[in-house]
Amino acid sequence: MKLWRRLFAGVAAMAMTCSLAGCAAFDSVTGGKRIIRIAHAQSEEHPEHIGMLAFKEIIEERLGDKYEVEIFPNELLGSAQKAIELTQTGAIDFVVAGTANVETFAKSYEIFSMPYLFTSTDAYHEVMNDIDYMQALYNSTDESGFRVLTWFDAGTRSFYSTKPIRTPDDLKGQKIRVQQSPASVNMVKAFGAAASPMSFGEVYTAIQQGVINGAENNELALTNNKHGEVAKYYSYNQHQMVPDVLIGNTKFLESLSDEEYAVFMEAAQKATEVEMAEWVKAVEKAKQIAKDEQGVEFIEVDIQAFKDKVSGVQKEMLENNPDIVEMYEHIQEVNRKYEEKE
Repeated sequence: MKLWRRLFAGVAAMAMTCSLAGCAAFDSVTGGKRIIRIAHAQSEEHPEHIGMLAFKEIIEERLGDKYEVEIFPNELLGSAQKAIELTQTGAIDFVVAGTANVETFAKSYEIFSMPYLFTSTDAYHEVMNDIDYMQALYNSTDESGFRVLTWFDAGTRSFYSTKPIRTPDDLKGQKIRVQQSPASVNMVKAFGAAASPMSFGEVYTAIQQGVINGAENNELALTNNKHGEVAKYYSYNQHQMVPDVLIGNTKFLESLSDEEYAVFMEAAQKATEVEMAEWVKAVEKAKQIAKDEQGVEFIEVDIQAFKDKVSGVQKEMLENNPDIVEMYEHIQEVNRKYEEKE
């Protein structure tokens, strides 16, 4: 195991030193095939990894004479932000990352960090599955060197901590890890907590050592990332539905023939279908393991009390970022459609 860690550390180090033109130490062509490297932060059991295995299968079945796909899970090539930078330069080809990590490059992506943006999972899925509508957003980062191909369901984000959170007041004085997004930082501050942006891979140790009291994420963080070992209270305040996205290097994507590009897009859509199906099963399994084996207490809360605390954050985001207004209004239309059905 230590040998593999040294190997992957060496690969990451070589990748991070590559310039835009690339470098011989991280050559992407082996045995006549172009090696496609994909990074993500999750474990091999996570639905996103399973989705990327489906992506790999289609690429190698249809284009196996030209391409071979290698997947690097568990932040082996660095944090999400670092992996996006590697994808920008072409040192690697794809990365799966949260939209919060994309905000730096395109202000439109801040919309997904807005608390209580979606009022139901059905509305969330309809918006994200509207490929034609989402395409303009996905292409908006082309000048930054990467493009989004598809999205992955990352569930609903809630708070978990070493202390029970039953009302917004219980967050006062707590240090909570958030994604590296100004909107997420402001949201946590509105709840009265101290926001601590950090890499996802650092959260377990930070909670264990008392650097932070908790974090906010979906249920899989408790089991796949073992956070339930150190944070025993998970509160269903459901403040965000933040998708993860599959990001590809723009130059690589534009180097593909029309036929090849179609295969990559087909593989991306298949990855989403597989991931979404696996997600439902994984959440139920994670809740059971967290409760029965880790001793995590799941707490139902008055969600409206939490919504009321951050209504000002929504308003401030819309006033300060005109790039999100059109999509916000579109999402509200979809929200209303599902509210009328209830």
